[in-house]
Amino acid sequence: MQKAFASQADLEDKKVTFSQLSEHAWAYTAEGDPNTGVVVGDNAVLVVDTQATPVMAQDVIRHIRSITDKPIRYVVLSHYHAVRVLGASAYGAEHIIASEATLDLIRERGEQDKASEIGRFPRLFRAVETIPPGLTWPNITFRGEMTLWLGKVEVRIIHPGRGHTAGDTIVWLPQERTLFSGDLVEFNATPYAGDAYFQDWPATLERLAALDPLQLVPGRGDALRGREQVQAGLRGTREFVQELFAAVRAAAATGADMRAIYRQVYDQLKPRYGQWVIFDHCMPFDVSRAYDEATQYPDPRIWTAERDVDMWRQLEA
Repeated sequence: MQKAFASQADLEDKKVTFSQLSEHAWAYTAEGDPNTGVVVGDNAVLVVDTQATPVMAQDVIRHIRSITDKPIRYVVLSHYHAVRVLGASAYGAEHIIASEATLDLIRERGEQDKASEIGRFPRLFRAVETIPPGLTWPNITFRGEMTLWLGKVEVRIIHPGRGHTAGDTIVWLPQERTLFSGDLVEFNATPYAGDAYFQDWPATLERLAALDPLQLVPGRGDALRGREQVQAGLRGTREFVQELFAAVRAAAATGADMRAIYRQVYDQLKPRYGQWVIFDHCMPFDVSRAYDEATQYPDPRIWTAERDVDMWRQLEA
């Protein structure tokens, strides 16, 4: 009998926390489920990542309406993954913002990613039938960096480099030293690296660290407060990425097959990281991508629902 994706056994709803981090910034977190960031400016609200479906986004909107009645005018996509973007229609935002690299990825692999993610993690796509046909498309894109002013609140939207994907985008409030990192940073949650650039990711995290944030909303896990906790979150993600890639590259150099490499790397990382959220779910995808990057595929291959199943069968049968 084929072993199902680890995430398909994750059926328990998570407790939501909506917490204020600085004067204009809030974090919507849920015990390791995907986070959403909220910036309440003088004249409008900006949302960072949308949740996976419009129905799930409604809970974010309910929390926003508990603190402000200002219009939600902006949605920022930290990257292209379906679990982050397919709830966008619920907000009625005038502008959806993404890096040009993220737009390129939506064009290239958005449909396949949508089908793949829904099959992997059904609980995160509650009321999947409410997602409008097609994909979530940005109507503002940028290269490098752009700045929005929500009244007197400065919001910098930055593509700091490749890491979790080729198009990762952060939102930075310099006046309050508050950072929304997307999945470039996780806290007590396993980084998903199936579309990653392992060799670029640590340097990208160094650029985030150089901002010296005092508050950080990671892609998954609790919001981080204070310089020490923020730096610990950055360091934990960086060390996971580096350790996993080094382990896979060393194992691949021996000529071992993929299943042997996977079991070796899984056993090597489990003592330190096995308690992190979605460890068992992420590891097959992470090792597969690391092996590709260490051998013959500098850019991530497209995940399809069929490729997901084939990979899982090979590594977890």
